[in-house]
Amino acid sequence: MQNKLQELTEKLYNEGLSKGKAEGEAILSKAQSDAKEIVAKANAEAEAILAKARKEAEDFKTKVNGDVTLAARQSLAATRQAIENLVVSSSTAEKVKTALTDEAFVKELISASVAAFAKETSLELCLAENAESSLTEFVKSELPKVFDGKVELNFSKKIAAGFTVGPKDGGYFVDFSEKAFTELIGEYLRPATKKILFG
Repeated sequence: MQNKLQELTEKLYNEGLSKGKAEGEAILSKAQSDAKEIVAKANAEAEAILAKARKEAEDFKTKVNGDVTLAARQSLAATRQAIENLVVSSSTAEKVKTALTDEAFVKELISASVAAFAKETSLELCLAENAESSLTEFVKSELPKVFDGKVELNFSKKIAAGFTVGPKDGGYFVDFSEKAFTELIGEYLRPATKKILFG
């Protein structure tokens, strides 16, 4: 009986051991399979993250290159414009100022300008403040010869040389100031200056 009991114990032990070994192998196999799947999934996610990071870096590089190129073009254009303005201004400003401080020329210009407004009944004439002593008498005595209406005379610190003229309460005026002439002449000189400077 003891033999039978021992046989039975061995049989139970062997069956349990086999069953445990089979279950252990199944668990181990599943764990290895799961581990491979997790590693593959992690690798795929890592590759996706790297691909996204590479794309973002490339996009950023492209944007930065575009911004730098645009900034360089704008800087070059601004520098060229500044040089152009300096050349045009230096070649015209002094001559315009000299012409608009020439009393005879300014009187002639005022007379011709006021005469062009013959259909108006009243004008407003604004002169440079520094011309008050030299041109007030001229305006009062000479302008009635070329204009039948009333001329209101004002002086302004804002006008360095020259004058503005327009209908009284007409909503517009014609600017014959130093600044306006310099800008006007500059517009005509700019294309030629640009061609000379930059080809």
